[in-house]
Amino acid sequence: MSFSDTSETGLEAIIEQSLLEEAGYLKGSPTEYERTYCLDTEQLFAFLQATQPLAMDRLRARHGAKCETKVQERLAAQIRDRGVVDVLRKGIKEGAEELKLYYQQPASRFNPQAENDYAANRFSVTRQLRYSSDQRRLALDMAIFINGLPVATFELKNQLTKQNVKDAIRQYQNDRDPREPLFALGRCLIHFAVDDNLVYMTTHLRGPETEFLPFNQGHDEGAGNPLNEDGIKTDYLWKRILTRTSLSQIIEKFAQDTGRQRKVERKVIFPRHHQLDLVRCLLADAQQHGAGRRYLVQHSAGSGKSNSIAWLAHQLVELTDAETGMNRIFDSIIVVTDRRVLDKQIRDNIKQFANVAGVVEAITEGSQQLLKALRDGKKIIITTIQKFPFIINGIKDMGDKRFGIIIDEAHSSQSGQAAAKMNVALGKGEDTEDEESLEDKINRIIAEQKLLTNASYFAFTATPKKKTLETFGRRNPENGKFYPYHEYTMKQAIEEEFILDVLQNYTTYNCYYKLYKTIEDDPRFDTRQAQKKLHRYVEQHPEAIAQKTRVMITHFQDEVVARRKIDGKAKAMVVTSSIVSAIRYKQAFDEYLREVKAPYKALVAFTGEKKIGDLPYSEESMNGFPSASIPDEFDKDEYRFLIVAEKFQTGFDQPLLHTMYVDKRLDDVKAVQTLSRLNRCYKPWKQDTFVLDFVNTADQIREAFELYYKTTILSEETDLNRLNDLQDALDAFQVYTREQVENLMERFINGAARDTLDPILDACAEVYKNDLDTDQQIDFKARAKSFVRMYQFLVIIQDFSNPYWESLKTLLKLLLPKLPAPQDEDLAKGVLESVDIDSYRVEQQDTVRRIQLIGGGELEPTPTITRVGQYESEIDILSNILNEFNQRYSTNWTDDDRIRRLLFEEIPHEISQDQEYQNAKNGSDRQNARITHEKKMVNKFQEIMEDHIELYRKFTDDPDFHTWLCDTLFKMDYDSKRAS
Repeated sequence: MSFSDTSETGLEAIIEQSLLEEAGYLKGSPTEYERTYCLDTEQLFAFLQATQPLAMDRLRARHGAKCETKVQERLAAQIRDRGVVDVLRKGIKEGAEELKLYYQQPASRFNPQAENDYAANRFSVTRQLRYSSDQRRLALDMAIFINGLPVATFELKNQLTKQNVKDAIRQYQNDRDPREPLFALGRCLIHFAVDDNLVYMTTHLRGPETEFLPFNQGHDEGAGNPLNEDGIKTDYLWKRILTRTSLSQIIEKFAQDTGRQRKVERKVIFPRHHQLDLVRCLLADAQQHGAGRRYLVQHSAGSGKSNSIAWLAHQLVELTDAETGMNRIFDSIIVVTDRRVLDKQIRDNIKQFANVAGVVEAITEGSQQLLKALRDGKKIIITTIQKFPFIINGIKDMGDKRFGIIIDEAHSSQSGQAAAKMNVALGKGEDTEDEESLEDKINRIIAEQKLLTNASYFAFTATPKKKTLETFGRRNPENGKFYPYHEYTMKQAIEEEFILDVLQNYTTYNCYYKLYKTIEDDPRFDTRQAQKKLHRYVEQHPEAIAQKTRVMITHFQDEVVARRKIDGKAKAMVVTSSIVSAIRYKQAFDEYLREVKAPYKALVAFTGEKKIGDLPYSEESMNGFPSASIPDEFDKDEYRFLIVAEKFQTGFDQPLLHTMYVDKRLDDVKAVQTLSRLNRCYKPWKQDTFVLDFVNTADQIREAFELYYKTTILSEETDLNRLNDLQDALDAFQVYTREQVENLMERFINGAARDTLDPILDACAEVYKNDLDTDQQIDFKARAKSFVRMYQFLVIIQDFSNPYWESLKTLLKLLLPKLPAPQDEDLAKGVLESVDIDSYRVEQQDTVRRIQLIGGGELEPTPTITRVGQYESEIDILSNILNEFNQRYSTNWTDDDRIRRLLFEEIPHEISQDQEYQNAKNGSDRQNARITHEKKMVNKFQEIMEDHIELYRKFTDDPDFHTWLCDTLFKMDYDSKRAS
C-alpha cells in the first residue's frame, strides 16, 4: 500500500513533474553544476554546440583542452559584471567570437528560423542543487536554468509538515550565505520562497536584512490566493508564470538590472504578480480589440505604478495584431503625467529592452517638438495634461494614426476641456468638402469632443473619483455599475505588507482657546462671518502655532527619535491649512529647534510668494535654496520636518517619512492621498507610522478611507436627464432666448469677430443684473456652471448629439465671466481688531489607536448643483459672539477666575521672586533657566495640592498640560523681563 507524499519532497516532485511534462523543461543533474562559475555545464555546452557549432569549433582550435574552462570563466565574469539578464539578452564576446546565450521569442509566427532558434533554448530544472564550494552538503530545494545560466532558486515548505513560507524566508535570510557566488546580486535573477498557500520572492539576498515581496494573486480583495479546486493554491507559479513562454517574456520584457548604471545603486527588478497580470491582460485585450478601448487601473499607492506604466508603454509600442504579427496596433504611445521621475524611469526601462536610441521623447517645448518627435520615429511621448492643450493646437495631420494614451494619476481633469482638445487633435478627420450646415458643424464639434475611436486610454490611479470611474471604468450591463478594469487594492497591499497601514497609530488632539474683548464698546457683527474669522485668527496666531510646534517637536524627539524609528532616520511632514500657517510654522519650528538645541532642521513647501504684513515670503527665501531642490534636500539627514501647504500632499515618494502632523481639514480622497505619503516601506527598519491630528476626528478619516480600501465602485452612470432639468431651470430665468443662443453659436462657430459676440452676451448680462434679485442671481450662476461642467463631461463619454445643448454650453461659458458675482458684504469687518487671545492649549483627545477599516460602499454620481440661495446674515453683539466662541473651544478650568489668578498671577509672581530662579535667569543659558523654572513650578504645585487637588492632578497626570503651562509661564516671565 502506498500513501500520498505530503512532505516537502513531495511538493518538489509535483513542481518538477509539471515543469518537465507540461512546460517542456529538461531535467537537470546536480552533478553537472559547476559551483565556482554557477553554471550547469551540461546544459550550457549542449546549447552552444547545437546552436553555434562553428563558433565553438574555432574556440576549441584556439584554446584546446581549456576551451570549456575559458568559456565558463568569461561567461561567469560577464554575468558578475552585467547580470544574468543582460547576458541572456545580448550574449557575450569571447575573443573574436560572439556567443548567444539565449534566443528570443519570435515577433511573428511566420518566421520559421526564429521559431527554430527559440525552440533550441534549454529550460531545465534541477532538484537539491548543491551550490556551495565550502559547505558541499548545503543544497537548495530547486533551481531553474536557461541554457545553463541560473535564473531562479527555490526554498519549498509544506504546511502539512508544520512549516510555511515564513520558514522558507528565514532559511534564505539565515542559512544562505549571500557571499556565495550564486547569491550575488544579478548572478541569479530571482529567489522564490514557496509553500502550498503563498509565494514570496526576492532579487537580492542580504542575510537577515533580505526583503521578500509577495508574489500572490490576492483573495477576496486582500492577501493570499484563492481556493484552487484543481490543485495546490500556489500552482499558478509553475503552471503559468514559469512556463517557457511566460518566463521568456519576463526575461525579455520585464526584468531589469541597473548594474551598468554607475550613478545609481544597483537593483534587480522582477515584476510583482499584480504588475505582470495587469500588463499581460491589457496587452491581450488591446491586441484582440485594437484601438478605441478604455481601461481604468486602480492600484494602491506605493504598489509600483511607475514600473507598471513603463512596462506597459514599451510593450504597447511593439504590440502587433494577433493574425499576422506584423501590423502595429498603435503608432505612438502618449504618457500623460506630472512626475518627472516617470520620464527617467521609462527611458531607463526602454534602454534595457531595445538597442534603438531615442525611443522616448519628453515634450517640453510645444507642438513643433511633438511633430518633430513623431517625424523622427519617437514611439513614446511623455507630456503633462497642463501642456497638452498647447502642444496639440498645431497638429493637423494625425487623424489616420492610432494612439495609446496612458494617464498617470487620472482624475477628473481628464474629463474636461484638456481631454476634449486632445481628442480633437488626435482624432480622425471628417471629409468636409461638401458645404456644412450650422447643425452639421455643431454635430462635428460634438463628435470631436468624444473619446477617440482611434485611441485606447489606460488610466492609472489609486483613488478613482466619480468622473474617473464613469469615464474610464467598465460598466457592468447587469447592474449598471462602473468598475476598474484591474485592481490591486489597498487592503491587499497592506495585508501583504507591501505598504504600511497609515491608520495603525492615529492620535487626535483637541485645541482649546479663549478670546476676550480689547475694546469697551460692544459692536455688532455677522455671527457666522465673525466665527470663521475668529477661528482662522486663532489657528494662525503665533501662540497657537508655537504650542502645537512644541507638541510636534516634543513628540518627534520622544516617540520617533528616541525610539530610533527607521533606524534613526525617520522624517515627518506637517500638513497646514494655508500658506500663512506654513510660513508661521516654519518660523516657529526654526525657533524652537534652536531653543532645544535639536540637530535637525525644517523645510517649508508652498507655491508662489506670500506677503505677511509688508514682508514677502517664498520657499527659496525661507529654505535657502531653489524650490526644485526641496525633494533632494529633504533626503539629507539634517532635514527631518517638511512643512507643506498643498504641495507634496500627493505623488510625493519619500520612504523615510514616518510621522505626519495634521493641522488641516482633510476630506474624502484628499485624506487618503495625503496620509498615504507615509505608506512606503523601508525594510527592514520601517515597521510602523504615526499620525497626530489636530483637526480631524478618527471617524472622519475612517469614512474617507472606506471607499478606497477595496475596489472602488460607481453606483450608476450620470443621468442625461440632469441636463434637461438644468436647461429647464435656466430657461425659466429668461436671461437669454433661444434665438440669442443660436445666433451666438452661428457667429462663434464661423469665426466671427469678438465685437459681434459681445452685444448678445452684454444683453444677457443686463437682464441678469436688472431683472434677477440676489438669490436668483446666485441660483442662475450655480446652475449655469453646473450645466457647463456636466455637459463637457457627459458629451465625452455618452452617446448623444444635441446641437442646442452644445450651443447653450458655448453661450453660458462665454457669459459667465461677464456676470458679476453677488457681493457678500463683509459684515465681520473689524472684529479681529477688537479681540485678543486669552488662553490657548492643546489636549490629546484619543489615545494612540488603530482605525479599523472594513471597505465597501459605493460612490454616487456627481450631484447636479452644490449650492443655491444666499446666506442670510445673523447680526449680534461682539460679547455674545465671543461667549458662543469660547463655549465651543475653551475648557471649564479656564473660566474659573480664582484658578486663573492662581495660575497666571500668584504662582508666576512667587517664582519670579525666587533667588535660585533669578540667578539662573540672569545667566546666559536659557535652557538652564527653563529647567530651574519648571522645578520651582513643581514645588509650588506640591504646596497647593490640598487646596486644589483637581488642578494638581491635571498638572501631574497630564503631560501635555504640564508642558504647556510650564512653557507658557516661563516664556511670559523670561522673555518679558529680558525684553525690558
